Order: sequence, then C-alpha cells, then structure tokens
Amino acid sequence: MNEETLQRIYRTYGIENWSAGYFGVSPQGNIVAHPAMNDARAVDLKAVVDHLVKERKLHLPLLLRFPQILTNQLRILTTAYRDSIEEFGYKGKHYPVFPMKVNPRREVVEEFLKETGKYRVGLECGSKAELYAAIAQEQTPESLLICNGFKDESFCRLTLLAVQSGKRVVIVIEKLNELRILLRVCAETGVYPWVGLRAKLYTKGSGKWASSGGDSAKFGLTTSELLQCIRLLREEGRQDCLRLLHFHIGSQITDIKRVKNAMKEAGRVYAKIHQWGLPVDFLDIGGGLGVDYDGSKTRTESSMNYTVEEFANDVVYTVQSVCDEENVPHPNLVTESGRMMTAYHTVLVTSIREEIETFADDQPEVTIDEDDPQVITEMKWLLDELNGKNYFEYYHDAVEHKDELHTQFNLGLISLEDRAKGEVLYWEICARALKESEQTRNPNEEFEDVKRILAAKYLCNFSLFRSAPDSWAIGQLFPVVPLHRLQEPKIDFATLVDVTCDSDGKIDKFVDLRDVKQTLELPEWKENQEYYLGIFLVGAYQEVMGSYHNLFGLPNEAQIFMESDGRFHVAKIVPGSNIQDMVAFARYDTSALQDLFAKRLSGLVGAGKTTAQDAEKLVNQYKSAARWSTYLD
Repeated sequence: MNEETLQRIYRTYGIENWSAGYFGVSPQGNIVAHPAMNDARAVDLKAVVDHLVKERKLHLPLLLRFPQILTNQLRILTTAYRDSIEEFGYKGKHYPVFPMKVNPRREVVEEFLKETGKYRVGLECGSKAELYAAIAQEQTPESLLICNGFKDESFCRLTLLAVQSGKRVVIVIEKLNELRILLRVCAETGVYPWVGLRAKLYTKGSGKWASSGGDSAKFGLTTSELLQCIRLLREEGRQDCLRLLHFHIGSQITDIKRVKNAMKEAGRVYAKIHQWGLPVDFLDIGGGLGVDYDGSKTRTESSMNYTVEEFANDVVYTVQSVCDEENVPHPNLVTESGRMMTAYHTVLVTSIREEIETFADDQPEVTIDEDDPQVITEMKWLLDELNGKNYFEYYHDAVEHKDELHTQFNLGLISLEDRAKGEVLYWEICARALKESEQTRNPNEEFEDVKRILAAKYLCNFSLFRSAPDSWAIGQLFPVVPLHRLQEPKIDFATLVDVTCDSDGKIDKFVDLRDVKQTLELPEWKENQEYYLGIFLVGAYQEVMGSYHNLFGLPNEAQIFMESDGRFHVAKIVPGSNIQDMVAFARYDTSALQDLFAKRLSGLVGAGKTTAQDAEKLVNQYKSAARWSTYLD
C-alpha cells in the first residue's frame, strides 16, 4: 500500500485523531490494535475475527475486549496526576476509583483491581447490586470504596458489611435524611464508615451532561443542607467520620474552563469546612474527563479541547492555589474518570450482510414512447442534456418535474408504469448532477442531502439499541471503520442499518475532523464476500445501558491479549445470548412454550392434518431452535 492510499484512509476515517494510538492501519489495508501508543506489538483485527469465527465457531456480532488497553488507560491517568503532583509540589495523593456504572462487567472490574496495589485503584458504586459485587472484590487496604447514589437503610447496612470486611469505605450523603438513617444504623451496630458530603456546586459542566451540575442538579446538597449535615454529625459526636467532600459537574466535559471554575468553587468549600476543625482530607472531583470520540479536539459534544495531562494539571494547580490561599492542607484527590478508563478497550465487530439501495444502479435504461406523458419526455431530455455547466439548473428542473409527476398520478392522469419510469429518470438525474458537483472545486452544499438520499444502506448484523445505544439515544458519535479492504479504490457512500425492526436502528452520522458526516465512505459491498465492520470506543456505558429491543441479546464476546510478532491470545470467550435466554428475559418459560407447541401439534395429529412422526420432528426442531443466536447466522 503506497503512502497516498494510506493518507486517503486516514483522511476518510480519522483513525490517527480519535484512536489515541491504540488503532492503526497495516500495509495490507487492515485495522490493527496496539496495547499502547508507540507499542511495537500489533494484532490484525481481521485475523482475530477470522480465528474466532472459523476456529472457535463464534457468530457475529462480536465484542472484542482488550484488557491491556484498560491497564494502559489507568496508567495514563495515574501518571498524569503523579506528574502534576510532583511538578507543583502538591502535598496530597491521587486515589483513582473506577465507577462501576460505566461498565460493571466482571472482566472489566477485575482487570482494574489487578493494579490496585500499584495505583491504589478502588471502586465506586451507586446501587446495592453494585455494592454487593464490590464488597467481595480484592482491594489494597489503602484504596477506597466510594458509595454514591440514593440510599435506604438496607444500603447503609450493606455498607457496614464492607467496613467490617476491612474495606476503607466512604458513604457519600446525597440528602440530609440519608445521614439520619446512617447514624441510626451505625449506633445499633457500633460500626462507622467514613462519611462524605456531596456538594451541589453552582458551576456547571459542558456538553450533553451539563445539567448534572448547577442549581437544578439531581444530586448534591445545597450549602444550607451541607451545614445541617455538619451540625448533625457534631450533635452525635461523629464529626471525626467526615473525611470527604464530593462533587460532580457532569460526564464528558468538553471545555477545560468549566473544570477550572469547578475546582475553584470546590476548593473553597473544602477549605471552609476544614477551617471549622473537621478532619475532611479527601476531595472527590467525580468524573467528567472526556474522550475525543471524533478526534477534533474541540468543544463539540463528542470531543474535548484538552488532554488528560492538561485536565490533571488544572485540577492539581487550581486546588493547590485555593488551599494555599486559605492556609489549609492539600486534600487527597479522588477521581472517578470511568469513561476515559474504559471507552477505548472495546470494539464491536459486525458484518455487512446486504446492500439496500435507494436508487438501483441495475435499473434498465428508460426508453421514451410516443404516448408517454410530456413530464416523462421532458425528464428524459434533462437527463440526456445534463453536463458540468448546467447540472445545478437541470437538477432543480427535475425536482419540479418530480412534483408534477406525483400530482398527475394522484389525479389519475398517468399510469403506475409512467410513475415508475419518471422516478427512475429523476434518480438518474440526481445521481449524475451529484457526480458533476463532486468534480467541482467547491461542491454545492445543496447536494449533501442528495448524497445522503442516494447513499446505499448497508444492512449490518447487530442491534444498535443493544450495542451502541447512545448513538440512538443522545446522538453520540462512535468511529466506524471497516476492519479490512481499506486499500480498495472503489467506494460507496453509505449509511448503516441494523437488524432490528425499528426505523431508528441506523447510524447516519459519522465522525469527521471538520464536521459530522451524514454518509460514510466504505469499500463496495460484494455478494458472498465477507465484510467486517468495527464500531470503536464503545467500552463505556454501552454494554450496561443497551436494551433488548426486539429481544436481540448480548453478542458473543472475546477477551484478547496482544503479543509480539502479530500474535494474540484469546484469554476468555463469553457466549452471547440465545433465543432461550431472551424469551426467558421476557418472562416466558421455555419448557411451557415447548409444551404448548407440542399440544398444538397434537391437536393437528388428532384432526388428521399431520402424522405423529412429522409432529415429533417439528417439536424437536422447535426445541433445538431455542439454542440459536438471536442475530443473523
């Protein structure tokens, strides 16, 4: 593959902009993965998928999980804070915790906790189920277990179990009544965790989750409520339990200025509380550290205008400056940067199964008859005479003729065959006008809609709602790139549709350095030829927030370790959902369904409409179908 082709690939898909060095292109035109930026180890994703499909007999879609990327992201995060602390002479430590809501899968949580001794990494949980799982996990005694979210008595009692098991637990108070419940339960048991107070800051974040902060935020105590909590702790003689101040201004913060403002405000609140003689010594800044999904390094919702190092520098420097001014100790910094820690490590692999064209290239050439309506003959003339000088004018004429065509059809003046002939001519005019526009130095923006309409629709074997729900729900951009055939010169402009029975099951917005593209340049689909497509950066939130729309289940999953010389090791395979799993999810009993089906066939046998032998075959087929994948084979 020559340098010109390689540059075309990078321009088209922006891989070097959004991949953070984890993904690249091989000389063969395939996507490769690396354990870290500038790491010589590389594995061909097409080779991985071929192995899993042909040797391990797994069906697509496939979720490829790369644990080494998880570990490297943790290293990047902790190194950024360590370097900032050393550079500025900050006196506190950095305590990273992984928020389980981002990706509670056991494989993810345990991979982070393998590094708990090295990086003091702990866990954050916001529900009783997450806490139940977290309590049993091995952590270093110095690491933290942060308990967020709304709490009842049973949540508090579960927290005390964690304390009694030797965990360093901080239960974060979201509202005043939670503190009353906690103190009552603690008094009964004689067990007291550390207490944190979540402050509702005036400062808001930026991007899709800006409403997580500010006066209207769902979580957090107002200034008055903070004071009431402190007063209650003092009245109970438990002010020594108050060790942490928490705040969160939103996920995926796009603008670094918002971070600086939040740190100033939170630093002041911490300083004032500490000056009252309370032993608070941890400042939990929550999440918010963004991921550059589109690679633009801007304030757009799918990007951010800073690096991890800049984020850490601003946090450390701003908090230090406020504390020095207020003459209070520098607090230990707790971060919950789950999106940054997990987004890169997972790739969803799907296959393109079919091309659904709005405008078919294989339509027969339209011939004009003497008795054709005038609107048809005029559209044929426009098509024949269209060229690089008049294409814009003739395209607009064709739009008017198309409207006239449908008006005459609704009035009963032309036949269905005439309507079909006119529509074919119209789309041919659009296609030719678009081609002429693309050949000019500055293509007319009006033809962007034409390109989108004429774009092929590629049917992909996955459920958007299951595997990339944020694409549908909030318009999140995820990079989409073919895993192979990237060097091929012939491309289609296409959008992607999934296998669900839902018109929203599509991806029609794609990452671009300057804008959001409405179509994606893809190698041309060819029948009976394998065609793998990767949806990248889906490791944060997508797995846990995905729905079972149409009862499409979890995809098959493989955990891949990258070795030297292009080799890889499949450490673990997790089978995806089958039909039986999904009907059980919908509260059907599989055995009962099979009995009902057998009863139905028994009735047909009794009525003489089938034989007992044929009925038995059908029942066995129905039973075996329960083990089939919910996706296309």
